[in-house]
Amino acid sequence: MSSTVFINLVRCGRSPVGRRAASLTVRSIPNTSFRSPLSSPLCPLSSRGAARLCRNRSTRFDPDGSGRPTPWDSFGIWDDRIEEPILLPPSIRYGKPIPQVSLSRVGSASFLGQRRVNEDRLQVGQLSDNVVYFAVFDGHGGGHAAEYCETYMEKYIRDALQQEEDLEKALTLAFLELDKGLLTHVSYFGNASFLTAGTTATVAVLRDGVELVVASVGDSRALLCRKGRARKLTTDHTPDRKDERQRIKLSGGFVTWNSLGQANVNGRLAMTRSIGDFHLKNTGVIALPETQRINLQHHHDTFLALTTDGINFIMNDQEICDVINQCHDPTEAANIIAEQALQYGSEDNSTIVVVPFGAWGKQESSLAGYSMSRNLASSGRWS
Repeated sequence: MSSTVFINLVRCGRSPVGRRAASLTVRSIPNTSFRSPLSSPLCPLSSRGAARLCRNRSTRFDPDGSGRPTPWDSFGIWDDRIEEPILLPPSIRYGKPIPQVSLSRVGSASFLGQRRVNEDRLQVGQLSDNVVYFAVFDGHGGGHAAEYCETYMEKYIRDALQQEEDLEKALTLAFLELDKGLLTHVSYFGNASFLTAGTTATVAVLRDGVELVVASVGDSRALLCRKGRARKLTTDHTPDRKDERQRIKLSGGFVTWNSLGQANVNGRLAMTRSIGDFHLKNTGVIALPETQRINLQHHHDTFLALTTDGINFIMNDQEICDVINQCHDPTEAANIIAEQALQYGSEDNSTIVVVPFGAWGKQESSLAGYSMSRNLASSGRWS
């Protein structure tokens, strides 16, 4: 036995089910009988139960009838750079291996930019054994609203999940209740300026490693990278949207445009939905989020990215997707994206959360030869 094979065997004995372990089972020991990865120490099954599962999944594990299992690498679920245990109950429920999304793998960055104060906030948390939570908040008019969301949004989502199992309904309830809670909070201080503070909120909740729901108010964004292409999960709430502008007008508000062509509600706010901004509630600025639900495809989905406008107003969605796909890990990716936004001329706070999924490391950027160090002159943005 070569030293390489021995080292890989040792790794298999101490590591979660992953690409190296699965590849070794097939390629290095071809005569060894197949052992389902669902019978690993992470997911104990009896040998009889494993055999039954293999028979039931014959088309998945033995597609050509050769008696040799398909290497896990062909599923595109695990990569050398991120090896995660699988989640047994969801894997059985959905009939396919579902990797655990570990919070320790999530990358994030928040840069001050040219502002005096960073009013952006972000959060990553575990709501329950099978539910994780990611969020970004972009405050304006002071940091009170964003700080309140950072501190209490998780609590409001937990409370909502006690009342409502449907994630979209639960997030909607959490947003509305949090907005009420913020009003009570700022009213306590008797400072009128606190009533003009507000924040965007883009929140993603993932249940069982598959069911992803995003809720958003304002112009912070969420995008999913699937098969190397950016898929928007949010739509900005701005007066430029015809439906939002009409709703503002029906609520008694009006829309003006400044010298740069930016639309504002009542000449004050560049968004039509937010947490806070209580001085504009009677003119149609609401905290009711728009939501979107999607089931993850871990063999195709590389990551989820949540960004504030310091990034997404200077880099388009596909560009963000391409840059991240060239990064080694999510932390590196988050820092590079935030740095790139500043290099490209962003003056605002730049905040991003990158959540890796099963296809991390398997998608190639559509920008062949893309250089992380390209400067403003070579980018062609302002040429």
